[in-house]
Amino acid sequence: VRVVESGGGLAQPGDTLTLSCTVSETIIFPDVQVRWHRQAPGNRRELVALINRLDEHFTWYADSVKGRFTISRDDTKNMAFLRMANLKPDDTAVYYCDFDDHWGPGTRVTVSE
Repeated sequence: VRVVESGGGLAQPGDTLTLSCTVSETIIFPDVQVRWHRQAPGNRRELVALINRLDEHFTWYADSVKGRFTISRDDTKNMAFLRMANLKPDDTAVYYCDFDDHWGPGTRVTVSE
């Protein structure tokens, strides 16, 4: 299983970024929960959002991102997404996708004036 994140970059407060997670070399993608985590400089890694298999209609968000971030998945492409709206400087972190305990290398998001 390979997991690769993309879509990070530099943003200003209030901007919107969408991160992508591509999972390859697996046939069970539709059946498995996908999670997004982040780790800010000097902080512990934290769970940001997760999405269950689509027929369970279940997502979860950390309080710090609730109402601003949206997690989704496209099982036809083995991909998951994290749309991050109204970005804040505190959202600065490396964001990681976790699929069945397989992790990508992360994508860096920096929110700054």
